[in-house]
Amino acid sequence: MKKMTIADAAEYFNVSKEAIHNRIRRGSLDCIVDNGVKYVAVESAKNNTATNTVNDTRYTLYIEQENDRLREKVDVLEKETSRLRDQREQMLIDERIKVEQIYKERDTQLRNVLHVVATKFLSHVNTDTVMQEAETPDAINADVVDSEIDEWVSLKSFLKLKRYKEKENKKIKKRFEALGETDIRLSVREGKIFLNPSEYDYSDLLR
Repeated sequence: MKKMTIADAAEYFNVSKEAIHNRIRRGSLDCIVDNGVKYVAVESAKNNTATNTVNDTRYTLYIEQENDRLREKVDVLEKETSRLRDQREQMLIDERIKVEQIYKERDTQLRNVLHVVATKFLSHVNTDTVMQEAETPDAINADVVDSEIDEWVSLKSFLKLKRYKEKENKKIKKRFEALGETDIRLSVREGKIFLNPSEYDYSDLLR
């Protein structure tokens, strides 16, 4: 069995000396110690190295394939994470807009109701003063009419409280306008139509 020094073996196999030492430690190369000097058995090393080279190549190919598969998986997960993050942000924005709209509508509705109540219960104190304040730019709602019957409310405010859709609002408004001058349930003042829901039923015009 021919033997070689570490340096000769490295040159023979075209690798570094460190690679030869590593193979000796792994047991893929036979090592012979003669007078304190390490030698490599050439024939055994050749055969083992050929086998190990094939195995190393297969292992390297497998690792590369696994890395490519994992990279593709990571890319898919990153895209999905980004999509879910964008979707969540859009949902939060939509919910915030809905909440703001609800509070805005409720606030308007509450102010209208409070103004009607205030006008009704304070009219015996000074009705003229109440109406003058309602006509100012800071008035909560100028659509409440001061008359002998203080429950009259404008058609516009009435429809706001009902919260119909815009298209349906237009149809209902046309029905009221068609009967504005002839229906005793309606009062036309300064070009505006007023209703008295506490006294009259308007279900036939709201269908």
